[in-house]
Amino acid sequence: MPKVITNISYFRDNDLKKNQTITIEGAIISNIKDSESRETGNSLVIPGFIDLQIYGAGERLFSADPTVESLTIMEDDLLKKGTTGFLACMATNSAEVFNECIKAAKEHRSTAKNCLGLHLEGPFLNPKRLGAHVPAFVRKASLDEIKKLIEFGDGVIKMMTIAPELQDDVVIEYLLNNGVVVSLGHSNATFDEATAAYNKGIQTTTHLFNAMSPIHHREPGIPTAVFSHDKAMASIIADGQHLDFEVVKFAQKLLKERLFLITDAVTACSTGPYQHIEKDNKYVMPDGTLSGSSLTMLAAVKNCVSHCNISLNDAIKMGTLYPAKLIGIENLTANIEIGHQANLLVLDEELNLKEVIFKGETI
Repeated sequence: MPKVITNISYFRDNDLKKNQTITIEGAIISNIKDSESRETGNSLVIPGFIDLQIYGAGERLFSADPTVESLTIMEDDLLKKGTTGFLACMATNSAEVFNECIKAAKEHRSTAKNCLGLHLEGPFLNPKRLGAHVPAFVRKASLDEIKKLIEFGDGVIKMMTIAPELQDDVVIEYLLNNGVVVSLGHSNATFDEATAAYNKGIQTTTHLFNAMSPIHHREPGIPTAVFSHDKAMASIIADGQHLDFEVVKFAQKLLKERLFLITDAVTACSTGPYQHIEKDNKYVMPDGTLSGSSLTMLAAVKNCVSHCNISLNDAIKMGTLYPAKLIGIENLTANIEIGHQANLLVLDEELNLKEVIFKGETI
């Protein structure tokens, strides 16, 4: 029996199409047409969110409990919040913990719902820009180590954050040749070093402005290199804690479709090297260092609209289409089109979540 959503609005490219009916058969959008009723509804349908950097959800921090059960709990919690695709992120840690996380992801792969794989944020970072990362585990990568890591990952490692100024070109080339999205982050690269990294093929930048060389009028740093490049993308944390909203606003004006949202969200944890304490709508380490956010993707979109003067359509794309393009799934789920997978969110006039549809089924 087809699922039919009537009298809704949705964005087609840059146009808001009103009074529409969407028909779903199985997991696929089978038809979109004008509604027969003249009554205009107040619901907006958007694609499901794609979060490429999240550490924990459902009170589970994946690196502290690297199991299939943790990934399943994260999946269910995030689906209810409208995230229909995500990369489980792991911060710099021991080789043993990394291996356990990768092992769990491989075991979970055959039954995974919205977990798309792993994002390794570290350990190949610059010790001068660690943020909350544990310095004892930080090191330069060797080609042999990277080969073993990617081979052991067997395809579940989708993204990796590195400080390229400290890595050999053969390491970066190997990652790119093996389908890993490489992100420049936790880096002290100069403008020239960052530009060279993007020119070598590094596609994106991890949480723009956080844990990186800043903009200075005589040392333009990584953000200026991103702004000046014609292809480099960047993620950003729009929680008002990691960045002032004015910074998000001007970054979006410069980068447009090259800027996308992440939550960088963690959950409370009192064990292991990453002990996150919730404080004033953010998380900090026991020493007070800012760590992850308490953000959801929907809250990030709302913040962009309410505080950053970003249009609703652009804000939605920052949480859906742009991250999907980066990891190559935009033709599957990031647009509302006939033939695309029916991962859809129904929002009310206040942008509150009314319904989550995942692969054609209401969650």
